[in-house]
Amino acid sequence: MLTSTVCAAVSAAGLGIAALTAYRKRFLAATRIAAFALIPVGLAMTGIIDWVTNIIFKPMVWAGFGVLALSVVLFMIGRFTERRRGGIGSRKERRAATAARPEAVAPAASAPSLGAGRTASQPSADAGKKGRSSAPKDDFSDIEAILKKHGI
Repeated sequence: MLTSTVCAAVSAAGLGIAALTAYRKRFLAATRIAAFALIPVGLAMTGIIDWVTNIIFKPMVWAGFGVLALSVVLFMIGRFTERRRGGIGSRKERRAATAARPEAVAPAASAPSLGAGRTASQPSADAGKKGRSSAPKDDFSDIEAILKKHGI
């Protein structure tokens, strides 16, 4: 009940200021002030103000916020000490994992697989093309160079 009265008084004061602003021929500013002034009454009418005051003035709610804050602090302390001690996900473990990882399944597979590894039982792709000129072998050399540069 008291909160509704306070909201009504704040809105009335805001509307009074909006009326004075409109009297001074500043209609755009007066419209904005009136819009802001109507917010407290609207909140009181919807019941949100009563809900908020029930949250604010109950000690059990504040105790819950305290427990949540304590939980966050403990979590942060745990993460901080884990990083300081070199725990899970430390730089040392990441470096060791990258060093132990093999380079590639077959690092030299890109060069021989382009034609040097064909046998007599495997016909070449160019043999099936009749009447077309074959593409030069260095057609993909730029792409190969880029892939080799990136280790692919």
